[in-house]
Amino acid sequence: MPFDCPSCNKQYSTHRGLSVHHTRVHDEKLPNRTCEHCGTKFRSDYQKTYCSEDCYQSAVSRAGENNPNYRGGKETTDCVICGASFEYYPSAKKGLYCSDCVETAQWRHIPELRGKKHPRWNGGKLDLQCETCNAPVKRYPSNVGEHGVFCSDKCRGDWIAETYVGEDHPHWKGGTIGSYGSSWTRVRRRALERDDYTCQHCGATAEELGRNPDVHHIVPVRAFVETPVTTVEDAHYLENLISLCGSCHRKAEFGAIDRTVLSSAIA
Repeated sequence: MPFDCPSCNKQYSTHRGLSVHHTRVHDEKLPNRTCEHCGTKFRSDYQKTYCSEDCYQSAVSRAGENNPNYRGGKETTDCVICGASFEYYPSAKKGLYCSDCVETAQWRHIPELRGKKHPRWNGGKLDLQCETCNAPVKRYPSNVGEHGVFCSDKCRGDWIAETYVGEDHPHWKGGTIGSYGSSWTRVRRRALERDDYTCQHCGATAEELGRNPDVHHIVPVRAFVETPVTTVEDAHYLENLISLCGSCHRKAEFGAIDRTVLSSAIA
């Protein structure tokens, strides 16, 4: 059945195609979960059960014995400043001051630790430029690497893709590994069909690219070739393949896109 875009009513043959379209065109990911407390649909890349902290607190009781830190309830003692009785949990530190005295007492000294008064102050942030696009960037000296700084992950990925090429790549092992075997063409076509001929990282379509996307091995073929119990064709299974445009493919090859991100895109 067709899948209608909730923002522009454009139809897609698969839910994956609709999701890629909505993320790329409308700059918003579609909901993928339903709150078990209020029933609201929401988006989360993690296994979340509730849409908000309020729903979580409403659904999960932490009163009395249901509290994971419960140690038999509160005890009563007298405030050492004003003498008023108050309750405290014995699992915490011994009660000394009532809440009113804690909030108003002038005997507490809170040192100023911001800016130049911090004992580790070393001059603040530096005014720098992105190594890729020259955009202004502010960074603490401790966050400046040997290759400079970048304004975004995209600029970092572009720099890696241009810098670590061929023999300059730290994982270079002499070039091509040879033929991908007779099954590669068939499995590659199945991966493209599953992904609607669309880059699963940036959303670029075959029509926009002017050609089909590349098909990338999430776990490299070399890892299968260099072990004595597997062959090159063992790398060609759908869960290890993802469609990527040329730019995203280079970033993935050079480690600028984490493998877990790629695996989650086709899950």
